[in-house]
Amino acid sequence: MPLGEWIGNGVEAAVEWLTINLSWLFDAISWPIAFVLENSVAVLQFLPWPVVILAVVAIGWHRGGWQVALISGIGLLFTGFLGYWELTMRTLGMVITALSFSVVIGIPLGILAARYDSFEGFIRPVLDAMQTIHPFVYLVPIVMLFGIGPVPGTLATIVFALPPMVRLTNLGIRQVPGDVVEAGKSFGSDDWQLLFEVQIPLATPTIMAGLNQTLMLALSMVVIVALIAGGGLGQEILRAVGRLEIGRAVASGLAVLVLAIVLDRISQATRKAPSAH
Repeated sequence: MPLGEWIGNGVEAAVEWLTINLSWLFDAISWPIAFVLENSVAVLQFLPWPVVILAVVAIGWHRGGWQVALISGIGLLFTGFLGYWELTMRTLGMVITALSFSVVIGIPLGILAARYDSFEGFIRPVLDAMQTIHPFVYLVPIVMLFGIGPVPGTLATIVFALPPMVRLTNLGIRQVPGDVVEAGKSFGSDDWQLLFEVQIPLATPTIMAGLNQTLMLALSMVVIVALIAGGGLGQEILRAVGRLEIGRAVASGLAVLVLAIVLDRISQATRKAPSAH
């Protein structure tokens, strides 16, 4: 029997065992994702469209000035004119959920990797695998373990989008000059004070670069997870492609593009170096 078949059979047996014996664990993992996702989508779809647009414009103005605010407002209006406002809000809810969990998980892992070389050596190949294995490959075990729908789709998005958050948090903290750290220690700072008052503020631009990449990867993945009924604009694109409706596919693809531009401009504008005091 070829080695590939041995590996395939082993993976299938492992997934089957996990499905039978650890279903409670996968339910526990799904619950917080489902809670955040459902509430995010519910809020975005409940709010009137002018309120959502004004809120995004205000965020864009605050973070990047009138140019970012103008791009954000026109972009969201354009998705509404395309007829995809509700689907855009659902997609945005999925992206916000995936980004939130990626930040909550990724920043602590990046800090651990920066402080402990042994942990970095352990997690680096894991991150390599997460970034290089094609999403279609791990969609199959996710479907078997978690089922289909927006929640498993959001979980797959988190797995796909997490690595840049971990890597760039690790990189940013490691790039803090050693003399700055030594100066903090000489003034009596303990490890926690060094981390939160010296290292993280100085590493913020690099961490925000990781957040920007995570955001873009999450948006690209929520289109792919339409294959497992993830919903949103990705589902619309999948239907259009399946029926060879070119115009519908282009229009829904434009909505994804516009949403990506809006999110990218706002997140890029947030990448500001900490001010010196």
